[in-house]
Amino acid sequence: MQLFEVTNLNTEKEFIHCSKLLYKDDVNWISPLDKDIESVFNRQKNNYFQLGDAKRWILKDKNVLIGRIAAFYKKEGNKLSGGVGFFECINNQEAANLLFNTAQNWLQQHECKQMDGPINFGEKDKYWGLLVQGFKNPSYQENYNFPYYQQLFESFGFKKIFEQTTSEISSDGFKFERFYKLSERVFRNPQYHYAHFKMAELPKFASDFIHIYNKAWASRPDFIPITAQKVESTLQSLKPIMIEEAIWFVYANNEPAGFYVNVLDVNQIFKHLNGKMNWINKIKFLYYRHFGKINRVRGIVFGVIPEYQNLGLETGLIIKFYEAIREVYPQFTHAELSWIGDFNPKMHSLFEAIGAKTTKIHYTYSYSF
Repeated sequence: MQLFEVTNLNTEKEFIHCSKLLYKDDVNWISPLDKDIESVFNRQKNNYFQLGDAKRWILKDKNVLIGRIAAFYKKEGNKLSGGVGFFECINNQEAANLLFNTAQNWLQQHECKQMDGPINFGEKDKYWGLLVQGFKNPSYQENYNFPYYQQLFESFGFKKIFEQTTSEISSDGFKFERFYKLSERVFRNPQYHYAHFKMAELPKFASDFIHIYNKAWASRPDFIPITAQKVESTLQSLKPIMIEEAIWFVYANNEPAGFYVNVLDVNQIFKHLNGKMNWINKIKFLYYRHFGKINRVRGIVFGVIPEYQNLGLETGLIIKFYEAIREVYPQFTHAELSWIGDFNPKMHSLFEAIGAKTTKIHYTYSYSF
C-alpha cells in the first residue's frame, strides 16, 4: 500500500474520485457534489483556515485507490482541537490504521492531543458523524458510509462521544390536531408572532438568524459565533433548493426568538448527477426540481433561545411549517427533521410526541493520544 499527500490537481481529483470508486455498486449511495467537497479545502472559501489548517491523503494498492482521509485542526484562544473526516476505505483494518495513523501523526506535529471524527472542517450541519443505523436515503451533505466503518473506527481505538439521531415524519403520521390545540395559546398570545422567510428580505432574516443562533448555542463548549457574511452567503447558496414557506421564525416581544429551517431533499435530484454540476446537469437539476417526484424536505437547523424554551414556541414552529407545506406544496409528504444530539433529550421527546420515527443514527467519535 502506498500513501500520497494531496498536493496537486491530479491528487485532488483522486481524492474526490475515491468515494465514487468504492461505492459504485452501492444502490443507496448518492455522490456528494464535487464542488461542495472541494470548497471545504479551499482556503479562499472556507473561513476555518483562518483558525487552523487541513491536510489530505489518498491510499493506493497496486495503483488502485483504496482509501482517503483528511485531518484538520483549529485554534480558538487557548483551545486547540483536531479532527479527521472525509474518510473512505476498503474493508481492511490495516489500510484504515495507516490512514488514521497518518492523520494522527500530522495532528501531533501541530500539538493536538486528540482527533474527533468523522467530522467536518466547518459547521456541524454537514459531513458530521459516522452512520451506524439507517443505511438508505442519505440526505444532502450528510455523511453516508459502509456499515463496516464502525468496526474500522472502534478497532483503531475511537470512542463514541455523542450520538446524533435523525427522525422523519410523514403527513399521515403527524399528530396535528393534538399539537395544534397545545399551540393555540401561543398563537393567541399577542407577545408572540410567526413569519416565514422571504428572500426579498434576506438581510433582515439573516440578522434575525444570527441573533437567535448566537444566543441559542452560546452555552455549547464548541460554540463559534456566526457572522452576517456567513449567514447571507449560506442563504444565497441554498436559494436553488429553498422553499420560503418551509423556513419559519418566531418572535417574542418583537425579538427574534427561534427558527426552523427546511430545504428540499435535493439528494432525490443529485442521485441523477454523479456529483457533477456542469451545464447538462444544471438542466437536469432544473427538470427534476420542477417535474421530478420529489416528496421530501429536510430540516437543517432548529433552535429557540434559552429564555423562550419550553413555552410552546418549538411546537408552534413545527405547526406553522406543517400548515404551510400542506397548503402550498401538498406533494411533500415526508419531512426529515434536523438531527438531534443525545445531549438534547427535550427535543427528542418533542419529536417522538409529534409522531416522528428515528430513521438514522450517526456517532461522533474521539481518539486521544
